[in-house]
Amino acid sequence: MTIIRQIYNIALRECGILRKNHIYFTCMVVFPILVTVFFTSMMNEGQPLEMPVGVVDQDNTSTTRALIRKLDAFQTSRVVGHYANMNDARNAIQRNEIYAFLLIPKGTTEALLSSRQPKISFYYSNTSITAGSMLFRDLKTISTLGSAGVGSATMSAKGYTADQIKTFLQPIVVDLHTVNNPWVNYNVYLSTMLIPGVLMLFMFLITAYSLGTELKFHESKQWLAMADGNIIVALCGKLLPQFLVFLTIMYAHMYYVFGYLNFPHPGGVVPILLLGLLAVLASQAFGIFAFGLMPSLRMSMSICSLWAVLSFTTSGAAFPVSAMDPAIQALAQLFPLRHYYMVYQICIFNGFPLTDAWFNLMALCIFIALPFFVLRQIKKAMLTYVYIP
Repeated sequence: MTIIRQIYNIALRECGILRKNHIYFTCMVVFPILVTVFFTSMMNEGQPLEMPVGVVDQDNTSTTRALIRKLDAFQTSRVVGHYANMNDARNAIQRNEIYAFLLIPKGTTEALLSSRQPKISFYYSNTSITAGSMLFRDLKTISTLGSAGVGSATMSAKGYTADQIKTFLQPIVVDLHTVNNPWVNYNVYLSTMLIPGVLMLFMFLITAYSLGTELKFHESKQWLAMADGNIIVALCGKLLPQFLVFLTIMYAHMYYVFGYLNFPHPGGVVPILLLGLLAVLASQAFGIFAFGLMPSLRMSMSICSLWAVLSFTTSGAAFPVSAMDPAIQALAQLFPLRHYYMVYQICIFNGFPLTDAWFNLMALCIFIALPFFVLRQIKKAMLTYVYIP
């Protein structure tokens, strides 16, 4: 009962600190809510729509104009400019006025009708990977439609049936199914990684900040005295209020994306709740570990910031880790967000059992155990270190 009473008293002390210092409320409640609303609202359409493209139509026939109208009718493309030559269109891409342009050379229609295989060129900027890949798909489709339309008319004039024409133009039909996200909603792919990554960043920083301020404001000895010198009791009492707030925010985020926005989650509720709990504990534990390695407010927060930022690259959501250099693949396992994303991908998004993600669950548990390796350093710092601005 004495230990429970000590944890309770330290937690009450921490609640007073949280109430007085507005940084905690801002970083633990306000910013996480803003981040969640910002990312989910920014991609609420699921995909970028009506991205600007240009056209250089040097043939200017009814056939080429029909192709341009079809391109403009695509959901993700919008023809915003007609250019006299290729240089003007290239300059428009460089000025960020368009993402791509279609070049139809003079004599294209005549060559099509005489079966002389004209060349239609398209150019696109891949600076924005999403825009570049989607416009590449549209431009390639419209180029294929042009040749198919002429071929269909020619074969129909020669007496071929509709089935024969279809078989000739498309001998193999692709039956495409996007697993668990048939809408190809980029919000589902990105928000489920970006938002937790930012939340974990705040958890890293706030944990290290709260420990560092004990040294900065010369209250570390008083804090330890309330736990009779037991650093484990002191840490449990200090971080308990933060844990409850962070866990509430994490679960609120998960309810918002999986319950309100109906992101696919065939894995069910249990993996969601377990992952949220492990993510909060692992993030706070890493913040403690970073402070134990560098018992300095400034240095520990710098380590946490660096680790959190690198997590977005090594998570595997934007670029697969398996395609990275072997050394980077090994380093990726040192980031909690990587294991969070893998558990989400395996157990929540795809609905496989938790046993299939045993390695990543074990890794999160190892992160939770990291503070035990630096408890002695933290206690020594609280008793003997002098804060240096």
